[in-house]
Amino acid sequence: MIATTDPLYCLVWLSRPLHQEVEKAVAAALPAGLTVRMRAVLEALHDLGPSTVPTIARHLEIQRQYVQLMVNEVAAARFAEARPNPASKRSPLFHLTEEGTALIESVRAREQALLARIAETLPAEDIQTALRITEQVLAAFKEENTR
Repeated sequence: MIATTDPLYCLVWLSRPLHQEVEKAVAAALPAGLTVRMRAVLEALHDLGPSTVPTIARHLEIQRQYVQLMVNEVAAARFAEARPNPASKRSPLFHLTEEGTALIESVRAREQALLARIAETLPAEDIQTALRITEQVLAAFKEENTR
């Protein structure tokens, strides 16, 4: 229970348990052998196309070293493969394999179905408002953390 009635404080405080519950639901629906962090790399590669580890790290907003471990797992599972990068000899481009593409597309389809069921219970305008406010709060904290 949150010990305040300040709505903004409550919104920020609830972001962590929300994230944890979403991650649990995502993990529970993943096929055997696929972790949440592997799923994140697959989604990044699906959205960005062939990418380097630094590009994926910026997209996911996490440290490059951690992303390197995640990409290594995805490559070891043969969901992605490293190919030469014409722009950099030291930073290969990672491409989804056919299996990786099919896997992330099926995972995302299941997740979209869940989100659609949840969205049916909420007014569309409220979802848009929540998104806009969350983006503004996130931007404010990012600005604060760069000072």
